[in-house]
Amino acid sequence: MAKFYLTTPIYYVNARPHIGHTYTTIVADTIARYRRMRGDDVVFLTGTDEHGQKVERSARAAGTTPQEYADRISREYRTLWDQLDLNYNRFIRTTEWRHERAVHNLLCKARDRGFIYKGFYEGLYCVSDEFYVDEPTPEGNCPLCGRALEKIREENYYLKLSEFTDRLLRLYAEQPQFIQPEARRNEVISFVRGGLRDLSLSRTSVKWGIPWPDDEKHVIYVWFDALTSYMSGVGYGDDEVQYEKIWPADLHLIGKEILRFHAVYWPAMLMAADEPLPKQVVAHGWWTFEGEKMSKSRGNIRMAQPAASVLGVDALRYFLLREMVFGQDGSFSLDSLVTRYNSDLANGLGNFASRVLAMIEQNFGGVIPEPPAARGQLANPFDTEWREVAAAYQQAFDAYAFSQGLQEIWRLVAAADKYLTETKPWAMAADPGRRGELAGVLYNTAELLRVVAVLAHPVLPHATGKIWAQLGLHSPLAAQQISALAWGGLKPGEAIQKSEGIFPRVQKEEALERMEEMEEQIRSEGAAKPAEPAKPAAAVPAAAPPPGDGKITIDDFMKVEMRVGEIKSAERIPGADKILKLMVDIGTEVRQIVAGIAQFYEPEKLVGRRVAVVINLAPRKLRGVESNGMVIAANVGPEGRPVLVGFHEDAPVGSRLK
Repeated sequence: MAKFYLTTPIYYVNARPHIGHTYTTIVADTIARYRRMRGDDVVFLTGTDEHGQKVERSARAAGTTPQEYADRISREYRTLWDQLDLNYNRFIRTTEWRHERAVHNLLCKARDRGFIYKGFYEGLYCVSDEFYVDEPTPEGNCPLCGRALEKIREENYYLKLSEFTDRLLRLYAEQPQFIQPEARRNEVISFVRGGLRDLSLSRTSVKWGIPWPDDEKHVIYVWFDALTSYMSGVGYGDDEVQYEKIWPADLHLIGKEILRFHAVYWPAMLMAADEPLPKQVVAHGWWTFEGEKMSKSRGNIRMAQPAASVLGVDALRYFLLREMVFGQDGSFSLDSLVTRYNSDLANGLGNFASRVLAMIEQNFGGVIPEPPAARGQLANPFDTEWREVAAAYQQAFDAYAFSQGLQEIWRLVAAADKYLTETKPWAMAADPGRRGELAGVLYNTAELLRVVAVLAHPVLPHATGKIWAQLGLHSPLAAQQISALAWGGLKPGEAIQKSEGIFPRVQKEEALERMEEMEEQIRSEGAAKPAEPAKPAAAVPAAAPPPGDGKITIDDFMKVEMRVGEIKSAERIPGADKILKLMVDIGTEVRQIVAGIAQFYEPEKLVGRRVAVVINLAPRKLRGVESNGMVIAANVGPEGRPVLVGFHEDAPVGSRLK
């Protein structure tokens, strides 16, 4: 059993976890699950980076101490990862005492070997990226994040980074897999060939950090601090037996924006301390939203909780890994998420599983039928295809080409659908003389479902676990070895469980509205909400009724401000079947309001209509369109048709309703 040690970035606690952090950690979790099913002894580390100027400033803005702030945000990361069932083995915090000891140990080794000296720095500094900037943009901003820079002059300790230029270039040449993908490797080589300057390792203007050994007016620069966590998390400077067993890391999984720190500075630090280098640094792309990189400064970050709560954790995992070509940028869209959920999961894998299991239940009393004889039409029709898919899938996942690997698995889902359409087992069931043939068809498709469950398990651990149990299999699915996968694992005569839908189909408009409402609620409350793992939309319970008899006081009612409004324009929203964008005159201004009435009212017939409007609702976005208020409508009939509230007598626009 080979050791495989992989890490995520150590996430910076200046902000709550969002979909970018979630993506990296889901990728790492998928790799860990896959490598375990390849027979490796996996150690999976993640954690939080809690020192530096940004944390100081964020804590001050929140009215708390840096330690209290770091404790809160770090706890949010751990809570979210646990709710998403991400099976990390180790979680390191850079405020732990064992980490401080590891940082001092690595630093002193590099210093004692003559690679650290004291000097002065005067120049530009990016607080956001904790980065000294030698080459700002033409506008004078940070080349990494585009923010304004600060001019500083202070005493620093330096790493003699310039002395490692040749050694780093030799590393990249001799170990071409050290940096992946290839385009990122070429970027790093170009940067190093351009010449390296010595790297600042300390600050005197920052107090929140690990003190420099023997010189406590200096605080260790955040990158030397953060990167050492990959070693402190596995015993460096604390448990040498553990450290020697696990280090070096087999894979550092990172976002492309921090590649330079991991592929240039980190190996140079390790070379300076004469410690083994990690085997590989792999950088993935960014998630964009509406054409822009997600970032806190742009205010366009998306959270993981809404998708996980409404569609289930597995749906989020599948979308993130299927939608983005690993290494490239990907576009995050809730609309695309729901579309792929319904097409690939509900109509694809979910439908495949429910059809096969239901037919076995109906026709064979819920017992796996006898497999077909190895002849003619009863032979395994998937024999060549499943072997090809299994090989291509492993090749793709070994290269972190997750989208490609999932496409291969879905070849089998499509093949099963085609096979059932062509063989028509429902017609066989009506003919007692074809019972043996029916048994063969259902055994073949059930066995193919078992193969799909094994291959898809690293990406869809909860759904495939349910399929595994429904097939009557009792051995742990996660313990199956992919390389040993063979046809014939289902035993005839074994009882299956009652078929239950794995991925129930959802109504797109309803799911989108619920996810957007949750997103807005998370933002407005300023704290992450727990996810409801693996609960599809159809299974999410309704909100609890108010306590007592549900009555409100007149004071409660008076908080709702309603006025007469006149609709000045109405238009449909592309891709949204149920909602209209209205421009409503409320007397003092014209408000943009989104209303769920598109299926019952023609936009052009609404212009000039006077309606009742709630005007003191907090703004929220529906399908990306901001709504500043609510038009009032009755809910009529079994289909819940909206009927707009209006006025028989003349009611001036802007009049308050009482």
